[in-house]
Amino acid sequence: MAVSTSSKIPLLNIKAQYAKLQTEIEQAVLEVLRSGHYVLGPQTKAFEKEASQFLAAKHAITCANGSDALYLALLALDIKPGDEVITTPFTFAATAEAIEQVGAKTVFADIDPNTFNIDPQEIEKKITPQTKAVIVVHLYGQAAAMNEIMAIARKHKLKVIEDAAQAFGTKYCYQGDPDVTDVILSPSGRQDPIAPQDDRPVGSIADIGTFSFYPTKNLSAAGDAGMLATNSDELAARLRRIRVHGSDRRYYHDELGVNSRMDEIQAAILRIKLKHIESWNNRRGQIAEIYKQGITRYQCPQCIPESNHIYHQFTIKVTEGRDELKTKLAEQDIASEIYYPLPLHMQKLFEHLGHKPEDFPNSLEAAQTILCLPIFPELTDDEARIVVEALQ
Repeated sequence: MAVSTSSKIPLLNIKAQYAKLQTEIEQAVLEVLRSGHYVLGPQTKAFEKEASQFLAAKHAITCANGSDALYLALLALDIKPGDEVITTPFTFAATAEAIEQVGAKTVFADIDPNTFNIDPQEIEKKITPQTKAVIVVHLYGQAAAMNEIMAIARKHKLKVIEDAAQAFGTKYCYQGDPDVTDVILSPSGRQDPIAPQDDRPVGSIADIGTFSFYPTKNLSAAGDAGMLATNSDELAARLRRIRVHGSDRRYYHDELGVNSRMDEIQAAILRIKLKHIESWNNRRGQIAEIYKQGITRYQCPQCIPESNHIYHQFTIKVTEGRDELKTKLAEQDIASEIYYPLPLHMQKLFEHLGHKPEDFPNSLEAAQTILCLPIFPELTDDEARIVVEALQ
């Protein structure tokens, strides 16, 4: 996904973030190059430990990219041809591509029109005897309704994968299940029982959480990189095995696996950026407040009380003239983008499912009305106000 930096106010400014960390990043990369250890080395191990503590998850398992993370998660959960997996049609294609890649059937459930996240009631409508799992997407940086979704999954004995590619650092007030013994890692690494109404980082709630560190993400690498999180020792061991050709010991292969390993250079860069992610997410929240206080002509993001919002994207709803507005902003050197212009159920890739556009009306409406505005930690208050003024 290319991000234009030609506008005076771009959608995202990757170079600005790099400039602030340039000396530290270049030193870390040079040390990796001099070490001669480039894959699954000490930097990767250290990042996995630090990320697991940040996410309050027992295990963090790095991989090559966020798309692989979804595929690995489905493999580890034994999702096979003939199984059905429910997910949202309003997301990036990788979410549902992974389902197709393991040979399972993609079953779409419509979104909540206010949050753009999958609607738990729609999930329950789509469950059949063949349903084995649900992939939940925490879209734009706000958590989906995990209390309701996890309750449905446990009721029907379904596995749940959290696609948290856009939500590294989002927290959710998770009620838990009194009949299930869950644990959470304290920052010191100690395992503690999960208290009711515990704020938990998304990606650590369900069976497996998946993350992308693509350069446009809130926590970003200098290229492709991804990760999975789980509180299951068994799943963690299997994920680590699958990502290296199904091997626990070199040249001994116990199952069909893939080659999906994170480079040491990416791990070193992510370790540096992980120290800043909370302040960067907080800054995004400050910019979002400027937008929400100033924008009156269009509907701004609606936040659920159980979740914070880290504003990977700041989306407004433009019920009339969305494309014309985008053009007018561009004429004023203000970038904007449409994430996503065509729901998955209307993509050629999923023609075989036989859906009509109106099958998922909320997803269709979102695709026709949303517009994403510039938001990144280095955006100044004055620049945010220029965007507001242009919209008004």
